[in-house]
Amino acid sequence: MIREDGPRLTLEGPLTLATVAGLMDEGRRLVAAADRVVDLVAVTQVDSAALALLLSWTRAARAAGRQFSIVHAPAPLVSLASLYDVDTILPLGL
Repeated sequence: MIREDGPRLTLEGPLTLATVAGLMDEGRRLVAAADRVVDLVAVTQVDSAALALLLSWTRAARAAGRQFSIVHAPAPLVSLASLYDVDTILPLGL
């Protein structure tokens, strides 16, 4: 679930293969429309699909010339980003 509060988008619940497909298009639209901070404080579980989702949103924001950052990334997501060598691509503000 995406909760929008001004420029902040808070994701809630698991970000896994089973859930990210339903968030992909809405998130791309939201990050392309305005500068955004994506808050992962309420994310309960992640897998590599979470990386795919956030990379897609990063590309959409950059293509639209928007500022985009990610805050409160859970440790497992940071570890996956490092493992897949995309930690320098994702705008992770720990």
